[in-house]
Amino acid sequence: MAIEIPEARKVGMVSLGCPKALVDSERILTRLRADGYAMSADYAGADVVLVNTCGFLDSAKEESLAAIGEAIAENGRVIVTGCMGNEAELIRAKFPDVLAVTGAHQYEAVVEAVHEAAPPSQGPFVDLIPQPSDAEIKLTPRHYSYLKISEGCNHACAFCIIPQLRGKLASRRIDAVLREAEKLVAAGTKELLVISQDTSAYGVDVRHEEREWKGRKVRTHMTDLARELGQLRTPEGHAPWVRLHYVYPYPHVDAVIPLMAEGLITPYLDIPFQHAAPNVLKAMKRPANEAKVLERLKAWREICPDITIRSSFVVGFPGETEEDFQYLLDWLDEAQLDRVGGFRFEPVAGAAANDLPNPVPEAVKEERYQRLMEKSAAISAAKLAAKVGRTLPVIIDEVGEPDEDGDIGATGRSQADAPEIDGAVYLRNVPASLKAGDIVQVEVEDADAHDLFGVIV
Repeated sequence: MAIEIPEARKVGMVSLGCPKALVDSERILTRLRADGYAMSADYAGADVVLVNTCGFLDSAKEESLAAIGEAIAENGRVIVTGCMGNEAELIRAKFPDVLAVTGAHQYEAVVEAVHEAAPPSQGPFVDLIPQPSDAEIKLTPRHYSYLKISEGCNHACAFCIIPQLRGKLASRRIDAVLREAEKLVAAGTKELLVISQDTSAYGVDVRHEEREWKGRKVRTHMTDLARELGQLRTPEGHAPWVRLHYVYPYPHVDAVIPLMAEGLITPYLDIPFQHAAPNVLKAMKRPANEAKVLERLKAWREICPDITIRSSFVVGFPGETEEDFQYLLDWLDEAQLDRVGGFRFEPVAGAAANDLPNPVPEAVKEERYQRLMEKSAAISAAKLAAKVGRTLPVIIDEVGEPDEDGDIGATGRSQADAPEIDGAVYLRNVPASLKAGDIVQVEVEDADAHDLFGVIV
C-alpha cells in the first residue's frame, strides 16, 4: 500500500509598516518554508495567519489592530508579531483568541509559535527532501530588494519610541551583509535598498570592526559598505543600483558623495531632517545645525550635480510656533530638496514629546501640513520640469497590456525615485519584449509636480 505524504501546512502573512518590517516578514517566511510550510495567498487557505504589526504611531497601531481583527474574523487562527508585540496585554484584551504575541525581529519565537499552532506536516519521508533554506522568500518584486544592515537605534528623539520597540543599535556583520547582497544580485536583484533605523551609525556599536571579504579587510562602516556594494555586478555584468535610506547627516556622509559621482552607488540620499527651526529641533532632541546642513547640501551638489535628496518633516510638534513653521518653509526654499514627505505630529504612547507644553491644535497642524505639501510640490515641479528633454536611466516596475491600438505603456522609476515613496516615470509605446527589472534609457517628454513622462530611446 502506497504511503500518502501529507500536504504541507500553509501560513498566511499580513505585513504592515516600514521596509524594515517587510524584511522581518521575509525572514520569518523563509525560515518557515525551510521547515516545510507552504505560503497561502488568502485567509481561507491558511492553517495559521501571521500579522506583522507596526506600532510607531497611534494611527499605525489602529491599522495593526484592524488587521488583527480582520484576520481573526476571516481565519480565526492568528499569531501577532512586530512592533506592537510589546503591547501584548492590549492586543489580548481586544482579541483574546490570538494564539501568540511576539515582539519585533523575534524570529525564533514566531517560528516556535507557528510550530505549536500548526505543527509541520513533514514525516520521515518528507524529511529526506532537503528544504530550500538558502532560497529567500521575497515580498517585493524580483528586481529590487531591501538590504537591512542593522537593527535598533541609539537616538532619544522626543517623538519616537523605536529604541523601546527595537532596542539599541545592533549592526550586522559586514561580511554577512555583503554576502546577502551578492546573493540577491546573483538571483536577479537590479536595485538594492539599504535600510536600517540609522544607516550612518552602522558599525558604531562594534567599533567599526574589520572583517575579511574577498581576501581583504573591510570595516563595518557605511562608507566601506557603500564602496563594496558598488563593486557588485549582475549576471549580465551590470552594476546594480544601490540606494541609501535613513542616512543621518553625520560628517562622514560627505565621503559617500564622491562614490555617487563615480557611479558606484545611486546618487540618492534619504535623510530624516524632521524640521529646520532650531527651537523645534531642540525640543525634538535632534541636532540643530540647519545652517551647516545647507552648506553641505551645496557642497554635495557641486561634487555630484545629479544627487537627489529626499527627507521627511513633522509639522505641529508641541511648541511649534508660526515663526518656527515659516522658518521651515524658508529653509526648504534654500535647501531645494528633491523629494519631501510630511507628517502631522501624533502623540505616541511612551514618547517624551507627549509631556511637552503648548500642543498645536489639530486644525493648525492640518493647515501647516497643507502648506508644507504645497511648498514641496512647487519645488519638485520646478526640478522635474528641468529634466524635460534629458535622457535618464529608468528601471521598469510594471508593463501594461496593449490598448485598443496595440500600444503598450509601462511604469518605471528614475534614480531619483525610491519604490512606493517617491514619484514614477510613465512610458508610452514600449516594446512588447520589455519586462519588469529592465533598465532602459528614457527621453523625458513631460513632467508634473511628482512624476515624469517619456519614451524609450
